[in-house]
Amino acid sequence: AVTTALARAIAEAINQSLPDDKLNQIVFEVEKIYHGTPSGIDNTVIVYEKPVYYVKNHPLELLSIPKPITFVVADTGISASTKIAVGDVWRLHQAEPKRIQPILASIGGLVNRARIAIELGQIEPLGHLMLQNHALLRTLTVSSPEIENLIEAALTGGAIGAKLSGGGRGGNMIALVQPDTAENVRQDLLNAGAKRAFITTLGK
Repeated sequence: AVTTALARAIAEAINQSLPDDKLNQIVFEVEKIYHGTPSGIDNTVIVYEKPVYYVKNHPLELLSIPKPITFVVADTGISASTKIAVGDVWRLHQAEPKRIQPILASIGGLVNRARIAIELGQIEPLGHLMLQNHALLRTLTVSSPEIENLIEAALTGGAIGAKLSGGGRGGNMIALVQPDTAENVRQDLLNAGAKRAFITTLGK
């Protein structure tokens, strides 16, 4: 977000046009400095400011959101290196390809199913897919006790689904909720140790 804002400000200051596709490439290159092998989704979502379906080396697709989807995002307060986490997963894959490759393939399949659930407004199935995704990410060693604690608190508080967000091992988790339970889940996350928690709605 900071890189995007700076690039846009510089382009405006020197009176140069900076199309979104070019800006996205610039921000992605900066992401590489910090994360090593970023997925490309963070810069893409921030630059286009819309929900997207992103597959590396494939054309960008905007997501259709037929009805609002409510999430609670909570911060563990722990800073973790995405670059290190990604590197560890890569090394795990190199060491045990027969075990890890099917997990990665399963994650890809869950993402495709989640896209369908989002575009059909199927909230309950989406929550189940989030939980399945997180279980696989846990197997890849990118969860943490703090994330697990917050996910348990969210589910106990009435969340439909929950998973880590970003590189894992700290940072944020995200919980899918019904609008009428969002504030209760937010409070439960704070009570469980989240440093910050906020409610956001996709497709409002």
